[in-house]
Amino acid sequence: MKRAKKLYILLGILVAVCAVTFGVSRYQTRQEEIKNSGEVILEVPTDSVESLSWDVDDRSFSFHKETAEEDTDSESIWIYDEDDAFPVDKNKINSLLSCFESLSAAFVIENPEDLGQYGLTDPTCTIDFSDGETSYTVLLGDYSPMDSQRYVSIGDGNVYLVEDDPMEEFDVELSNMLDDDDIPYLEEEGTTTSIRFSGDINYEITYEADSANTYREEDVYFTEQNGRQVPLDSTRVSDYLHEVSFLFPDEYVTYKATDEDLADCGLDNPQLVIEADYNTEDDDGNTVSKTFTISISRDPAELAKAQDDAEKTNSSDTETTSEEEEDAEAEDITAYMRIGDSKIIYRLSGEDYQTLMAGGYNDLRDTEVLPADFADIAQIDISLEGTDYTITSEGDAEERTYFYADEELDIADLQSAMQTLTADSFTDEQPTEKEEIHLTLHLDLEGEPSVEIGLYRYDGSYCLAVVDGTPMCLVQRSYVVDLIEAVNAIVLS
Repeated sequence: MKRAKKLYILLGILVAVCAVTFGVSRYQTRQEEIKNSGEVILEVPTDSVESLSWDVDDRSFSFHKETAEEDTDSESIWIYDEDDAFPVDKNKINSLLSCFESLSAAFVIENPEDLGQYGLTDPTCTIDFSDGETSYTVLLGDYSPMDSQRYVSIGDGNVYLVEDDPMEEFDVELSNMLDDDDIPYLEEEGTTTSIRFSGDINYEITYEADSANTYREEDVYFTEQNGRQVPLDSTRVSDYLHEVSFLFPDEYVTYKATDEDLADCGLDNPQLVIEADYNTEDDDGNTVSKTFTISISRDPAELAKAQDDAEKTNSSDTETTSEEEEDAEAEDITAYMRIGDSKIIYRLSGEDYQTLMAGGYNDLRDTEVLPADFADIAQIDISLEGTDYTITSEGDAEERTYFYADEELDIADLQSAMQTLTADSFTDEQPTEKEEIHLTLHLDLEGEPSVEIGLYRYDGSYCLAVVDGTPMCLVQRSYVVDLIEAVNAIVLS
């Protein structure tokens, strides 16, 4: 009995050894079937393809090429098979097809027994395309994290690990295939010559280089206020134009808008219309002027409620909305956009909506109380607590030295205090309280202009700034205190 038991044990060991040996042999055989490649496994010129379709997850897409009837050059266009009204972005189609102009494999697995282990019996994506003579089917299987490559079949019986993953292009939504309306680049100085707002905002901005309506060279954008041209903050205007130029709405409501669609989105009577006149070059290199128009509206029901809530808020004392509250509000905004008379209506994010609606005069005007470069100030007349003081200078803007009572000054603290005077909020409210300090700034510019700044007590937190006799804004009282202290440090030393 013991002898038989030992035989059984030895037999079991032998079977196990044989199994392991067979497995190693099979593994080695399999290893021999996986070969380094680097070869190009598919070469199909993009412009030769006549049709393209693919299935990815639960999405299916199908396109074909046709010759545009209205195109005298007989240039081909792509058509969405499900709706020939869909405006197809041919560049996106070309980008998809470019994957197969030179598809290279890092490894080849020859004649695999089980495609399932590579995810190719139920592929992640199936791509079919044809050049009119030859049809191709490409299966995209599992992604190999170890190799950072994807398993691919092209129907020749082999499996490949490809160097460039086609899924990076083909994992799209239909909206990604839409030929979006072009938005010109408006930000570059001198490109945009005029901006007109109508709707909730009504005014015009013009571009003027070397304008006589400002004391600073960097001021190039102006608008009319109270019968005169006044400068805006060039950086803020440029930032606004940047936001317009780089709008990338990733959703559309419809690509064949009807009058009813426009009304449903509030775009039959837009909340805001922005028209930008700009210069560009035509195909011959000649400068031409064009106009870009964008219409914006909040969902009509939302807008009505927001306006009603705003009226209630204005009738009661409430705290200023925090940045966190504004962000939360943006998430709840449903808004729409239309470019020119396009048939495409885009869904606009709440953040983009708020940004575009912040194009009013007070949003884009300069927040600095001092409307000139400090280096151009040749003389400062100061009235403080009933006493007048005068600070003079020698030299020019390149190298100016300041004096008080014939003593050379370190002007740094006074300069900093004056440049710190910025608007917390704008107002046209007339001063009713005591004037804290008054400054007359004589500028070393053509015509020897001067600027008057009066800072008046307003409340415990703010002072009212009046520039050249016109109320401008509220500034933090602490800034005014710093200015007074800087003056006292000079005149009382």
